[in-house]
Amino acid sequence: MPALIAHHCRVAAVLVALLCLSACASLVGPRDVSIPLSKLQAGVERRFPLHNKAIELLDVQLSNPRLFMQADSDRVGLRLDALVAPPFIKQSWGASLALSGRLSIDVARGDVFLNDPRLDQLSVDGADGGRQQQFTALVNVLLKQSMRELPVYHFQMEDLRYGGVQFVPTAIRTSADALVIHVEPVR
Repeated sequence: MPALIAHHCRVAAVLVALLCLSACASLVGPRDVSIPLSKLQAGVERRFPLHNKAIELLDVQLSNPRLFMQADSDRVGLRLDALVAPPFIKQSWGASLALSGRLSIDVARGDVFLNDPRLDQLSVDGADGGRQQQFTALVNVLLKQSMRELPVYHFQMEDLRYGGVQFVPTAIRTSADALVIHVEPVR
């Protein structure tokens, strides 16, 4: 009889342990990780000012980046100041521009990029309508080239380890004041 009770106790202990393990497994399921706008802003500021020689005809300097979320369209916006100067004349133009893009994740590099950049607004100080159109066309070309390799945020894979479980990003979206990355456990 004591052997039977001991056997039932061992079976009960195993069942309780399995129940606890299954409860723990549900704790490490998919989740959302929010990165506040202030942290994104600090990361972008480290990459500026940017200098670009556009087709050897213009020297373009981009500075003073200001990120903003467009949660309704799942895009991230970036306002910049620009200084545009042809190297062969002494005139330069100050400008302000706003662009936006969709976000994508390069898991292998640990980077979040701004894709599909779109120029939303460009204002060039002292430029007439024709010159304004020329600058707009030039900036659109430069955006597609330069923003392709500009990470908005960088994460380490160690940052995505919780409770001994490695997670991997699977989706990304914006909220009013943060970037939200959906992560799932590596299987």
